[in-house]
Amino acid sequence: MIRTIVFDMDGTLIDSEALILNAWKEIAAQNQIADIEQTLIECIGINTKETKAVFRQTYGDDFPYEKYSKMASALYRTEIEKNGLPVKPGVYELFDFLKENRYRIGLASSTRVDVVKSEMESIGLLDAFEVIVGGDMVTHSKPHPEIYLKSCELLGVSPCGCYAVEDSPNGIRSAYHAGMKVLMVPDLLPSDAELLRLLYKECKDLLEVKQLLAEEINGLSVS
Repeated sequence: MIRTIVFDMDGTLIDSEALILNAWKEIAAQNQIADIEQTLIECIGINTKETKAVFRQTYGDDFPYEKYSKMASALYRTEIEKNGLPVKPGVYELFDFLKENRYRIGLASSTRVDVVKSEMESIGLLDAFEVIVGGDMVTHSKPHPEIYLKSCELLGVSPCGCYAVEDSPNGIRSAYHAGMKVLMVPDLLPSDAELLRLLYKECKDLLEVKQLLAEEINGLSVS
């Protein structure tokens, strides 16, 4: 029975991607940047370097990505300072279950590791993770499998004996090609026929992930 699980962070554990999208929409409205929502959707699950490449491919090499990114980050931080970092439904119930049942837990996020640790500390989950791998700790961004392979290596487990919990197509492809059993909890983007072929299971939220794992522990069949 699988007792190791690796989570994505943004859009999976915290409801950050919607906040980031809203911040960029405000910047885009102020600076006449077209099609910002579609551009941001292409960037879900990838690291800063790849995000910058997407923006420059879309808007040209002279696009001042760093300038606008800092402005969007400032808006994002202001929102968090005002209202706190929103967590996805079922986070704490799932992590209580994982602790009670002695799962080994890792985190594989395209976000920089210092930001990951800060945000997980702010919601009280930092100590839950045995291993944290940030996007600045690997050479290749999702959908390349490197970040999940590294997570499994640091955990000392075979990828085929480990769950990955993801929300984005890029993250799902990354975990699947690493050889993991992928659980999708959709956020901004729904599943499609291609993604469904890569999944072990799609769950509507993290509470359904908990239910799935509990059924496996109890030896019940899962459709």
